[in-house]
Amino acid sequence: MRLLASLRLPMFDRYLLHQLLIALVATTGGLAALIWLTQSLRFVSLVVDRGLSLGVFLQLTGLLIPSFVAVILPITTFVVVQFIYHRLAGDREIVVMRAAGMSSFALAKPGMICALIATIACYLLNLWIVPAAYHSFRQNEFKIRNKMAAFMLQEGVFTNISNNLTVYIRSKDHNGVLKGILVEDARQPDNKATILAESGNIVIINDKPQVVLLNGSREVIDKRTGRLNVLNFERNTIDLSSNKEQAARLKDATEMSLYELLHPNAQEVFDRDYGKLAVEAHRRLTSPLTIFSFTMVALVSVLRGSFARYGNILRPLSAIFTIVGLMSLILIIQNIATRNVIFIPFIWVVAITPGIVASFILFIPELKSKTNKPIPLSSLQRGR
Repeated sequence: MRLLASLRLPMFDRYLLHQLLIALVATTGGLAALIWLTQSLRFVSLVVDRGLSLGVFLQLTGLLIPSFVAVILPITTFVVVQFIYHRLAGDREIVVMRAAGMSSFALAKPGMICALIATIACYLLNLWIVPAAYHSFRQNEFKIRNKMAAFMLQEGVFTNISNNLTVYIRSKDHNGVLKGILVEDARQPDNKATILAESGNIVIINDKPQVVLLNGSREVIDKRTGRLNVLNFERNTIDLSSNKEQAARLKDATEMSLYELLHPNAQEVFDRDYGKLAVEAHRRLTSPLTIFSFTMVALVSVLRGSFARYGNILRPLSAIFTIVGLMSLILIIQNIATRNVIFIPFIWVVAITPGIVASFILFIPELKSKTNKPIPLSSLQRGR
């Protein structure tokens, strides 16, 4: 009980931290929902045109939300800290707290606690939740696009299953039986074929759509002789998968674990991608640290400097431009590091240095004033 009592925050810290966390959750959730809405529009055609159920659509696109949150969390933390503390300064609450004897560290502590919570959440997202969610997303998307041929085929329409496979059906009855089937199969460039069939059915075998053709013919032009070879059949099966080469799908960097990024399998990764994987690994480790740096920049802009009765717009603007510059610098260094891995340490430098510099600017002057504080004359007289 004594330990819990010692860990209990003062009233001012709880008051300010409560506002910060509520604003952070609301801002991050709202912005993530907006990004999800814009990004999920590319999947709407699967629902409208291809018959994908709304539940599958929400399940598929919902797996992208953790990656959105991980990207915007440093930005929303900065915005929330900047806004809440600027509002406190405008309401003269910070002036009152300083008059009551609170130091800059005491005033900044709720903001730093909020940044610590956001940093831990960002590490959980980057190292565990996002790779797992994105891996599930890629797997489900792959299965859906492979199965899509089962409901892509429309009556009287030439449907491009892929760049080299086109299917036409004259009609489809209520039992799903296809009538009047024409298939242009150019998946083998040296053996392009035109396939005709009276009827057929679509079946799913090992998560791959296949069409069973009945009573048809396969026509192929021999390139050497120019003759048309016709093969009649009673039953034939054609794989409608988008691409057979995708059966062994390679992992994307976003869905790899941290260990896989730092120790990639040489058989699954091209030589040119090693730098990209290393940068992705260090980005996951450093992006949560930018939350502290961005928070300290916001705190310096509000708590450092003299009070202005009518407000001071220059300090918030300078903080915003500083964050924009830091984000641009981070992207530039990451882009350079993908081509030359010797620049990877600079990713850490840019992520950590602004927070350290801002801490020195905010706290060191106050510490110096305390150490250089003159000894009262009464204490000297008592010593004598």
